[in-house]
Amino acid sequence: MKKVLAYLILAVFSPCLAQAQNAITGHPDWLIKPGYDQCFIMVHRANVAHLVNGYPSIFELNVAKPTLGNKLWQIENNLPNLGLSFQYIAFKNPDELGSAFALAPYVEIPLNKIEKPSRLYMRLCWGISYLSKDFDMATNHKNVAIGSKWNAYVQFKWFWQIPISKTIQFEPGFTFNHASNGKIQNPNLGLNVMGVSAALNFRIPGKTQVQVNRIDSSTRVRSRYELLVFSAIGMNERSIDGKQLGTFVFSTALQRNIRNTHKFSVGLDAYYDENYQTDYYNAFGESAEGIERWRISARVGYSYNVGRLSFPIEVGYYIFQKTNPDAMLVSRIGLRYYFANGLVAHWGLRTHYAVAYNFEFGIGYRFCLHAK
Repeated sequence: MKKVLAYLILAVFSPCLAQAQNAITGHPDWLIKPGYDQCFIMVHRANVAHLVNGYPSIFELNVAKPTLGNKLWQIENNLPNLGLSFQYIAFKNPDELGSAFALAPYVEIPLNKIEKPSRLYMRLCWGISYLSKDFDMATNHKNVAIGSKWNAYVQFKWFWQIPISKTIQFEPGFTFNHASNGKIQNPNLGLNVMGVSAALNFRIPGKTQVQVNRIDSSTRVRSRYELLVFSAIGMNERSIDGKQLGTFVFSTALQRNIRNTHKFSVGLDAYYDENYQTDYYNAFGESAEGIERWRISARVGYSYNVGRLSFPIEVGYYIFQKTNPDAMLVSRIGLRYYFANGLVAHWGLRTHYAVAYNFEFGIGYRFCLHAK
């Protein structure tokens, strides 16, 4: 476990630690942040209301390092902090929901370009969570929110950084947290928790002052417009203890870069879902053939970019499907990594009205259409 933890910290902090490769001299600061969040469970479906017995509490310990401005994306994002968050969540329903432990890397981005006495930050946090209680037909059949102990974990947070002294800052804010297994195991309505947060940020100064001798601008976008194509696979479960069913998507989108930090997009997603084939048979009494095996959505999207890493939020509408077993609206949140050679690694969570349908794992390519 110690080795795993060391590798995670190294992976998160490597942009700050690679001093020689990035022309940095000196020792960067460390940030230690204990925090507490007081929340409530969002009742996004009527059949999860019985699970709410109180107001969940989240206890956090965050370890981070500030970026130093030796890379263009750091300057464009107002010198964000990169960190690793350890979280304990008490859902206040010990019999049915129990508690959760989460481990997640994060980036905290100042939203004010100019430093102010009270500065607004946004945190983007993705990782894994372990829940002590999940659905069990014999012992916990009321927990229709979580079907597995291991789940993906997402946290979005907006907070103000208010200085108390040169090395201590107070950080009040708002938080949204989500745990889900992407319907790999049913039931999987997911848990959405939001509320208010507070943290103390203790800065441990480096031994010597940091100096940046060169700025790496390799993440600068090469064109205003680009075409993104990718394909991805996944799986979901139709019923409790049922068979794992395959999912596939082919996606194409026209993207417009606004600076290096923002992308807007329009596109089409073509989905082939084994689950949908069963829905088609139940609706029409025969198997789907040809194009009727597919459902197609038109979508719009926005992505926030942190260097080569992109955080897309996309919403689509099924313009073609012969039956409607889920919803007309389909959405995706995810992560994409844009390699220098044009390849794109894609991970996404597809949902229908806040209920997960499947995780997506895929690869694609970015074509530059118009040089800047």
